[in-house]
Amino acid sequence: MTRILLFLAALFTLTQPARAADDISAVSRSAVRVVTVAMVDGEVVGFGHGSGIAISPTRVITNAHVVESAVKYPGNVALGVVPSEGQKSYAAKLIAIDVARDLALIEISGARLPAATIFTGPLESGTDVVALGYPGNVDLATARSANDYITPRSPVRSEGNLSNTQAVDGVAMLVHTAKISRGNSGGPLVDQCGRIVGINSAITRADDGDSPFAFAISTRELARFLADAGQEYASIGTPCLSFAEADARDRAVLDAAARAEAEANNAKTATANLERQLKQARAAKEALAARENRIALAGVLFVIGALAAGAGLLFYNQRNIRNAKIAGGAGTVLMLAAAILFITRPDVLAATTDEPAAPGSATASKLAEGRFLCTIRPDRSRITVSATTDVPVTISGGGCVNDRTQYAQGSDGRWQRILVPNDEATVTIASIDQAAEEYRVDRYLLDADTMTKAREIRAGVTLKSCTADANELAGLATQQDAIRSALPAAPNERLVYRCQPLAKGAAAQ
Repeated sequence: MTRILLFLAALFTLTQPARAADDISAVSRSAVRVVTVAMVDGEVVGFGHGSGIAISPTRVITNAHVVESAVKYPGNVALGVVPSEGQKSYAAKLIAIDVARDLALIEISGARLPAATIFTGPLESGTDVVALGYPGNVDLATARSANDYITPRSPVRSEGNLSNTQAVDGVAMLVHTAKISRGNSGGPLVDQCGRIVGINSAITRADDGDSPFAFAISTRELARFLADAGQEYASIGTPCLSFAEADARDRAVLDAAARAEAEANNAKTATANLERQLKQARAAKEALAARENRIALAGVLFVIGALAAGAGLLFYNQRNIRNAKIAGGAGTVLMLAAAILFITRPDVLAATTDEPAAPGSATASKLAEGRFLCTIRPDRSRITVSATTDVPVTISGGGCVNDRTQYAQGSDGRWQRILVPNDEATVTIASIDQAAEEYRVDRYLLDADTMTKAREIRAGVTLKSCTADANELAGLATQQDAIRSALPAAPNERLVYRCQPLAKGAAAQ
């Protein structure tokens, strides 16, 4: 019975659908709870909390009204940040505040948070949005002690739609329908790709059956606040596409390119066929003319030879032996030459025989070498959080990239390297095709458990530099396959670049 249960459990595990990367879960790891603790004579006399979002590894955006007590009573109110993952909470300090915009920037020490990206592109009415944060009504239903408020846990997500943008007291605000409550203040409003589109700040009261609406401070106001505070941040303006949409678009681009290439090849083939037919026609015409000329010449020589032979016979009858021999010999030679010319006349069919096609060159199995500059292809990429500047790539023998990183050839023929850093929750698969025409970067934004597993597997990768040793390359490929098996089925982001060789002496821009 135990064996049957184990078999069924294994079968159930194998039949589960592959996990897909979730952009909202990824940005949720950047969301935090912001707490304020009021103390008098060493005793806690007040407690408040809101939400926030990491804008850098050590700095968090929240609402000004969430931290206003720490501003009013700096000697009695402590600030704290509780991440969404991990085991600890961290003390924080105020860096900048703008009461008019209701924004504040705070800083933590002793930890690094995954920083979120701000979306700077246009937003249309009806856009799907998600609010992330720590609503107080959920805390009231689930918290069992004050300690629960400072214990890391994932934020609550609430989905809705963007209504429009309105000015409230001179501040540009997004009106949306994602449900939020007290405690969500300072938390992010994100799009379906996990980019910040606003900072939640307020809600309407739903009296007498009125529908509730929420207000989020626009990224335009957020960008101005961060600029005033001298805070750098990541931003992107690329429209949000699901991975399925981006994949379908990529296939459409590849199919269109394949059709264009096929049409070009067909046109080349048609042109080559026409040229071959014209060449054959010219050859046939020339062969026919040469054949007719040779037959005519053979006929003339035969007639002259026959006349010479007749003259020789006449001389012989006249007992003029010497002239008979000359005339007879000349006639024989001329008729023999005529026969040879006739027999060796050109064959028209042989002259029009197709030429054999030139043998195609075999595809090289080794990676192309040289210096390349790779430029992003937006039509084939799913860009969610990363910059898309040009990437210089130098490839030397055996898959050594940029003189320091060894790539290994995968089962799909591409050369790849999986990068698992210690200081951020991102796994990157960088790969390049054999001709070095396409460079691709797949990024997975992972939770703490998956990152821990990936780092444990990566610890077995002892190859730290380039090598030509076949055993080490095989070991690297095996270890990379193991890391890949721990990743979701699809990445959060895929950047596809077109690579062009750099001329000798040219510098990458």
